[in-house]
Amino acid sequence: MSLNLSGRHFLKLLDFTTEEIEYLLQLSADFKALKRTGTPHRYLEGKNIVLLFEKTSTRTRCAFEVGAMDLGMGVTYLDPGSSQMGKKESIEDTARVLGRMYDGIEYRGSDQEIFEELAEKAGVPVWNGLTNEFHPTQALADILTMREEFGDTKGMKLTYLGKEQGNVSDSLLVICAKLGINFCSCGPKGDAEGATHFDPEVLAECQRIAAENGCTIQLTEDIDEGVRDADVIYTDVWVGMGQSEDLWKSRIELLSPYRVTPEVMAKANPGAIFMHCLPSFHDTNTTIGAEIAEKFGVTEMEVSDEVFESKQSRVFQEAENRMHTIKAVMYATLK
Repeated sequence: MSLNLSGRHFLKLLDFTTEEIEYLLQLSADFKALKRTGTPHRYLEGKNIVLLFEKTSTRTRCAFEVGAMDLGMGVTYLDPGSSQMGKKESIEDTARVLGRMYDGIEYRGSDQEIFEELAEKAGVPVWNGLTNEFHPTQALADILTMREEFGDTKGMKLTYLGKEQGNVSDSLLVICAKLGINFCSCGPKGDAEGATHFDPEVLAECQRIAAENGCTIQLTEDIDEGVRDADVIYTDVWVGMGQSEDLWKSRIELLSPYRVTPEVMAKANPGAIFMHCLPSFHDTNTTIGAEIAEKFGVTEMEVSDEVFESKQSRVFQEAENRMHTIKAVMYATLK
């Protein structure tokens, strides 16, 4: 399969057809094979990219940096303290300056609108490293991981446990609809404090796409119903980056019943796997994990340590796959 995505932005997966997403996934698998065999693939020698990080990161930064260097590109990293973007210089002006110096721009920050403004003014491909609304490179890595485990994923079921709306769950909702994967969001509904809900327009669009591709979108509060027949159990942290710490109390009270435990995994299909975008609060070996344990007496949050460390867990395979999918996105839009 060969499609021309040269010069395209990578803002959100809703912008891409099923065929284009399949193309990116195949490219990702090809790049992973090249990496594993030590085969050089400096296909973008002489190009340079800049990484703009309003929000800090481990996996996204490393994936972009290593992926770019593998492709032969130069990389500049700008954190919040290294740029005047949005402070002394407008987003529009920053985009126009960087677009004249670099061949591509990655942005990881809060607002999707800022990201789209960058893309509008930059004149070069701009890639979404994460916004409040979407995390598309993560979703590509998730599906690559599923396909490595199961092969053909059409007709399978992925259940996301916990808060309904978030950049990861939004992107999974979209990519599952595009690829014919049954998607289930299993978490609290209604107006309870700490509950979140999909954007109605995004949900409606994904339901339309899912119907075209012969798959379903299920929203339920019932854990048994949500997990039944699932091939993948997925979860994420209960309070995201940049969100108020005041949310922890309400989220712990609201979402603790949706913690992924061995009992939950046992209700899924035989051979089901566990996935998580990371970082994860599965123990108290982090500053936040220790503080939460001291304040609320909770030593495990969205997933138990037993599941996180189990043979069903694919979280580190997922993390590696971020590099291969990001490499595919950069190559496809810059070649």
